[in-house]
Amino acid sequence: MGFETGNKDGKHYWLTPPKLLSEIHREFGVNFDPCPYPLPKDFDGLTCEWGASNYVNPPFGSIVRDGKKLGPTAWVKKAILEQSKGKDVVIVYPLDKWVLMLIKAASEIRNLGDVKWWATEDGSAGPGVGRHIGMFILKGNKP
Repeated sequence: MGFETGNKDGKHYWLTPPKLLSEIHREFGVNFDPCPYPLPKDFDGLTCEWGASNYVNPPFGSIVRDGKKLGPTAWVKKAILEQSKGKDVVIVYPLDKWVLMLIKAASEIRNLGDVKWWATEDGSAGPGVGRHIGMFILKGNKP
């Protein structure tokens, strides 16, 4: 999916630019997106089983489920849980958020720069978030 913003431009959800997404899919053989767009009815990437190779562009803010606010920590914990099941996870997050948990679990970290996420409303490239985005690659601990 991407992150939701409170921007005054009327755009709320931002997708991974197609070229970057294609490169990630090609390199990692991604077969599951726990944060799809559009979001299917009753789909919850935090509670479902993930695939063998996952690309996660989670909401950069918080979501509310059952009256409980869930933020970046919930996605990081889920990514680490799926990794412990032998699954590969590529997750993107601003480098200044929740880095310590991801660094400990990641096999590799890449700096993607200030990604110009694409607006779902019209496919236009956004201004970026003004922060570098980290791509954290969590290789499954295969038995």
